[in-house]
Amino acid sequence: MSIVADHRTASLPARLLARPKNIAILCLAVLASTGWAALGLMLADISLLAALCRPSFGANATGIAYATVVFGMWCAMALAMMLPTAAPMVLTYAELAETAARKGEPATSPLVLIAGYLAVWLGTAALLATLQLILARLSLLDPRTDSAGPLFSGAVFLLAGLYQFSALKLACVTQCQHPVRVFFANWTAEPGGVFRLGLRQGLYCLGCCWAMMLLMFAVGVMNVIWMAALGAVMTIEKLNSTTRFSRALGIVFISAGAAVILTSVAAHWPARAG
Repeated sequence: MSIVADHRTASLPARLLARPKNIAILCLAVLASTGWAALGLMLADISLLAALCRPSFGANATGIAYATVVFGMWCAMALAMMLPTAAPMVLTYAELAETAARKGEPATSPLVLIAGYLAVWLGTAALLATLQLILARLSLLDPRTDSAGPLFSGAVFLLAGLYQFSALKLACVTQCQHPVRVFFANWTAEPGGVFRLGLRQGLYCLGCCWAMMLLMFAVGVMNVIWMAALGAVMTIEKLNSTTRFSRALGIVFISAGAAVILTSVAAHWPARAG
């Protein structure tokens, strides 16, 4: 999917869509909006979701229906939460491709880069859906809210907080914050090469954000307020040029996890007689 530099004889819509930056913005907006719209429809028809999760339909049918809904939900969450965080990276590539096209050099559409990035997160959606099914089968999730108990939730917050200080996290977030280095070092006009660049950036993003995505199990998988909040936090983290914000988030998550665990333990601590 190459970009043609000369569009003087094309129609106005064709000229606009032929510009890589316009294509990138339109694609990101449409896909992210689709994700939020799908989540909104799922929440609006929560009675259908509840029906699909009831065991009265038989183990096999309910299992397949429930698994399908859960996978679709995580795919929608990937579009809604993760695509906006990738916007700076995608637009950086689009600007480089647009510059190449103006010089008459070949360049591949940012749609190919987005496809590679999404391939990573849709694969991750399948893993997260599988994890949710396992946790539900083990009765570790509240069936009403799809959230874990306080001790489990506190442990997830602690994990996310500690990961913020790990070498892998800091390396991945640095790559996400400075994608131009990756693009310059691996620039190619071949669609296959650009798709691999998308995969590479998707893996960096996964390394940066997987622990925060797990927080959805602690706060409720379909909690749209937390979806929006975590999506905004991950976007801000990638817009920073240092890792100070990441470390500050780690302190917040660790504090929240410790507070949840201590509160739960205190609530169940046996009172002294007399």
